[in-house]
Amino acid sequence: MNEAFHRIYGARPDGIWAAPGRVNLIGEHTDYNDGFALPIAIPQRTLVAARRRRDGRLRLHSAQAGGPVIDLRPADLVPGVTTTWGAYPAGVLWALREAGHRVGGADLHIDSTVPTGAGLSSSAALECAVAFALADLYGLALDAPALALLAQRAENGFAGVPCGVMDQMASACCTVGAALHLDVRAGVHEQVPFAPEAGGMTLLVVDTRVKHDLGDGAYAALRAGCERAAALLGLAALRDLTPAELPRATRALPARLVPLVQHVVTENARVAEAVAHLRAGDPAALGPILSRGHASLRDDFRISCAESDLVVDTALAHGALGARMTGGGFGGSVIVLAEESATRTLGAAVTAAFGAAGYQAPHLFPVSPSAGARRIA
Repeated sequence: MNEAFHRIYGARPDGIWAAPGRVNLIGEHTDYNDGFALPIAIPQRTLVAARRRRDGRLRLHSAQAGGPVIDLRPADLVPGVTTTWGAYPAGVLWALREAGHRVGGADLHIDSTVPTGAGLSSSAALECAVAFALADLYGLALDAPALALLAQRAENGFAGVPCGVMDQMASACCTVGAALHLDVRAGVHEQVPFAPEAGGMTLLVVDTRVKHDLGDGAYAALRAGCERAAALLGLAALRDLTPAELPRATRALPARLVPLVQHVVTENARVAEAVAHLRAGDPAALGPILSRGHASLRDDFRISCAESDLVVDTALAHGALGARMTGGGFGGSVIVLAEESATRTLGAAVTAAFGAAGYQAPHLFPVSPSAGARRIA
């Protein structure tokens, strides 16, 4: 990173920061409903080498995107000025300034091992790495949750993606060997021990190679539907509806909104169930919860795809404890919880099934709960 930064900008950076991608164990599309989620950070991460500038300009370069340096003057930092990858780091600087923080310019060089479009929160990793870098460079007294909220504001208000805060909280606040039990409404989180490898298990990510784009309108439509259902029920958010109240509530809703409500209510309950099993030291019990979560995303939210369903069905048929799509949907990745001894056979079966179906070969790799955003040099 130091050498690349020097080659691009002609000087050494003031430091290097890192922020990870994430997989969500359970609790999908619950964050924007004021609900609960249970993500982990993954080893794949985004690195940002950064140097302060005195003139307020923001210069951006990505090892993955290539091309010339993006050079933005202070007057350029307004939503809509760029719709490329640069909107995410530029949005972070915009969000900090909009919140009243005295932040000047910076030169940034970015490199990442988080796959893009795979449902692993590459955008949140980028935003959080930049947020931590700028906060350190300008001596801002902001903790990890505060930086996560600013990163979310960057994605909502500058990049134009109406995501909840789960991705940014996971990237900013996760720790090694734990899942992050997130209560969005209360703004609190708890580290819940989760070490599948200690129990002879593997958490496998299967990137289907089907790219998803949360900015294409489908995600926003789902969020609007959930918010409309809550308003019709006289609730602040769907988080306030309990499973016991679900039958009565669904009778009062238009048919098109009923599946959305069913998913959110049952998904919040699945998060509570998963946390209870982890606290009891029984991570294998997550398996059926993952599979029920996938069925809900497939049948109620209808955001799965043929490739994701094929991964889940094949994995379960070859001994997986559980499997489900992770992330916003419409492609991306599937997580599979399996006994370590079954992982090789299971992975081969998934790859073979993709070949037989005429799909591009998936990318499979194990992950373990990893550290959140921080300065590394």
